[in-house]
Amino acid sequence: MSYEYSCGAVVFTRAGGGVRYVIIRSLEGVYGFPKGHMEPGETEEETALREIREEVGLNVRLIPGFRKVEEHPLPKKPGVIKRVIYFLAEYENQTIVPQPEELMSAGLMEYEEAMKAFQYENNRGILREAREFLEE
Repeated sequence: MSYEYSCGAVVFTRAGGGVRYVIIRSLEGVYGFPKGHMEPGETEEETALREIREEVGLNVRLIPGFRKVEEHPLPKKPGVIKRVIYFLAEYENQTIVPQPEELMSAGLMEYEEAMKAFQYENNRGILREAREFLEE
């Protein structure tokens, strides 16, 4: 069994009163969080920060104490497990700029809106855990 690693984050802002989350939509139409493959020599945190900058144009601050790991098999690569590490990150006073080569769109959603948009339960679980962490 081998692994492919990606890192990203549940990115949020408190602008406009409540907490809103940065949700991306891939070119395949799948909603999720900004994330991507680790480069050689990068830490998990460095990968997450770089991918967020590349995919949505934001410079974020990682929130200490939140790190979630999600794993799933890759149907097109038998024997390979994709391991995705998610952090929690906040930004202020910046504009989301989706990377057109990789994303159909990116924008802010409130919790309930994002939960309805996600096609995969694992994304709902990660968002649920992030929200609970922020409410502690």
